[in-house]
Amino acid sequence: MADLLLLIPWNKIFTAACGCFLSDRNYIHLMESNLDALETTMENLRIDEMICLQRLAQVNGWLSRVKSVESQFNDMLAARSTETGRLCLFGYCSEDCISSYNYGEKVSKMLEEVEELLSKKDFVEVAQKIIRKAEKKHIQTTVGLDTLVEMAWESVMNDEIRTLGLYGMGGVGKTTLLACINNKFVELESEFDVVIWVVVSNDFQYEGIQDQILGRLRLDKEWKQETEKEKALCIDNILNRKKFVLLLDDLWSEMDLNKIGVPPPTRANGSKIVFTTRSKEVCKHMKVDKQIEVDCLSPDKAWELFRITVGDVIFSGHQDIPALARRVAAKCHGLPLALNVIGKAMACKETLQEWYLAINVLNSLGHEFPGMKERILGVLKFSYDSLKNGEIKSCFLYCSLFPEDFEIKKEELIEYWICEGFINPNRYEDGGTNQGYDIIGLLVRAHLLIDCGVKVKMHDVIREMALWINSDFGKQQETICVKSGDHVRMIPNDINWEIVRQMSLIRTHIWQISCSPNCPNLSTLLLRDNIQLVDISVGFFRFMPKLVVLDLSNGGLTGLPEEISNLGSLQYLNLSRTRIKSSWWIFQLDSFGLYQNFLVGIATTLPNLQVLKLFFSRVCVDDILMEELQHLEHLKILTANIKDATILERIQGIDRLASCIRGLCLLGMSAPRVILSTIALGGLQRLEIGSCNISEIKIDWESKERRELSPMEILPSTSSPGFKQLSTVFIFNLEGQRDLSWLLFAQNLKKLEVGYSPEIEEIINKEKGMSITKVHPDIVLPFGNLEILELEELPELTEICWNYRTLPNLRNFNVRDCPMLPEDVAKFLKLAE
Repeated sequence: MADLLLLIPWNKIFTAACGCFLSDRNYIHLMESNLDALETTMENLRIDEMICLQRLAQVNGWLSRVKSVESQFNDMLAARSTETGRLCLFGYCSEDCISSYNYGEKVSKMLEEVEELLSKKDFVEVAQKIIRKAEKKHIQTTVGLDTLVEMAWESVMNDEIRTLGLYGMGGVGKTTLLACINNKFVELESEFDVVIWVVVSNDFQYEGIQDQILGRLRLDKEWKQETEKEKALCIDNILNRKKFVLLLDDLWSEMDLNKIGVPPPTRANGSKIVFTTRSKEVCKHMKVDKQIEVDCLSPDKAWELFRITVGDVIFSGHQDIPALARRVAAKCHGLPLALNVIGKAMACKETLQEWYLAINVLNSLGHEFPGMKERILGVLKFSYDSLKNGEIKSCFLYCSLFPEDFEIKKEELIEYWICEGFINPNRYEDGGTNQGYDIIGLLVRAHLLIDCGVKVKMHDVIREMALWINSDFGKQQETICVKSGDHVRMIPNDINWEIVRQMSLIRTHIWQISCSPNCPNLSTLLLRDNIQLVDISVGFFRFMPKLVVLDLSNGGLTGLPEEISNLGSLQYLNLSRTRIKSSWWIFQLDSFGLYQNFLVGIATTLPNLQVLKLFFSRVCVDDILMEELQHLEHLKILTANIKDATILERIQGIDRLASCIRGLCLLGMSAPRVILSTIALGGLQRLEIGSCNISEIKIDWESKERRELSPMEILPSTSSPGFKQLSTVFIFNLEGQRDLSWLLFAQNLKKLEVGYSPEIEEIINKEKGMSITKVHPDIVLPFGNLEILELEELPELTEICWNYRTLPNLRNFNVRDCPMLPEDVAKFLKLAE
């Protein structure tokens, strides 16, 4: 018995008993308050928000301690109810003093440790936004590249090689090879922090390359407003802390990496640069450690690629076709691009006669040109010659007016084609739009255009071929003039104005146009995206009697010479994003020093206008301009800015005018109620609401005829009540709205951006949404087609929509400065991308 008494820990019992009453070590009495404090402190310490953060090396130890403490805390939390249940005498004592004392002591010490860890928490210093190491590129069927891919990969992983150049002729597969290298970084674990893909092009500008790099690094959008030097400093600060791989596609000349902000790759930083180029000289200028030539395919590999592209079904149609097909493939000289393009064109040729014709056409083009360019373009021209008719060929050649790698909106391209007369809109119910999309699809399938979703672009070799055809096969009788790039600072002197039919000066550094050319045949003039262009002098438009397409969408243009009103043939006029002001402020001094306003009387001076784009210009529709617009008998497409709710209501009441609206910007509008009619605005594709104070946005989905019927006469609607074509909505600086439930009527919405609106609490309110779907069974769920959702600086936003977990097409979700939005909502949507 004495031995048993000796085993009892009397010291702990005594200490525990004292702990019930002594304040300095009162672990039992302070247990519950310490637990509450510990739980609150742990919440502040938790690193759940760091799911989207990438930890820096120097804080790994700190994070390890946090995880250890968090594990101990969870164990302690599991015992909480048991331990607190033992307390008695108002928490000053316990039924098991030893256990409670030990537990309370652990809580107190853990609280001290957590508070110490919390004091060292600084996420600004310890974390940065996560970026994927590499983004996978789509690659078509490859043949004969395996050896080159392995050679290039081994070079990239070689510690002695910092810069690698891949050179070869256009269309030979350099971009595909670079994409294969990129995808290896996706598939294999590597020690690199980030792989950055940049498209350079012939007329590259440093800021464009910087924007691609910064976009890949996923910084906040603020960098878009920075200067070139500020962007360079930002890139340098980020990449100096990373082991990176920079993949530059299509480098035409030496690039000053320091000007971009890219640190030079060294053995110390372990970074790499890999680029493609058509010129071996560029490899020398870039001081590569190794260069690899990408050559055309061998005859056997070329035949294999051609056979795969055409398909075995065609070859089984007649026993002689395979032999003829080998002769066609031989005309491609092993160029993968030519093999793909011509192979695709021959994929539907089932008769011997068609294959014999193909061989004759290829032979007649003189494919054995002494120069590489002529030989390849001569082969590629066969795909152009295979187009059905002259209208489709004209549509294709028109695409060469745009700079390299320029992504052209399909809708805009079709509008150009219609006004140029390549498509006759009067033959079709939809005004030729469907035919335009059909032509685009045909050109994409023929590999003459590349599909980029809502846009298309030309492969640079195909573009060269189109320009070669436009120049009458190199005979220098150019009826087309295409100049772009920052090196173009004035109107070129070598233009033959009298014969030129189409002129493109897109993305140049021209700031003033002061010539007065005689252009009797000019039909298209593209001066868009020239942000430095501020002045077009009197006389420039004086002698352009056949001009039908004029695109002046530029950020710097403030006015126009008065003789623009003499362009009687004009059908397409784009003044979007200009700084030209409202309709009676569009003034320029004429030769007598008097002010002119070309929009007053526009129906008389430009009677053939079919397309008028004023989107995000400073021209707002008012009574005078609306009167003029009504008299434009041929107007089919209008993008407009409106700041008066009364004008908005009136324009929707004019059926012919409202049906023309494709883009609508409500800017600076203040009104208790705004009504948008889905019937009147049936063609609306893009809606922007900016700097408005609107208490209610109401959707009117009924036609005039339906509204005029009595309740007993109204029959159920047989069509969807919403905006059928509305695909893009931007809302910024909107006051007076707590929710945007009216967006349920945009069932085909693909892109939604909402920002800087302090009162918005919900995007779609469930109660309002359910009431709408109850009346309109066709509207089942919100955002069923939404692909892009961006939310920024919405301090009161707590909900997006009740079905956010089931958005089937959402592929890009960005949220910034929305503190009230539950973390699980943002986290789920981010993971669902």
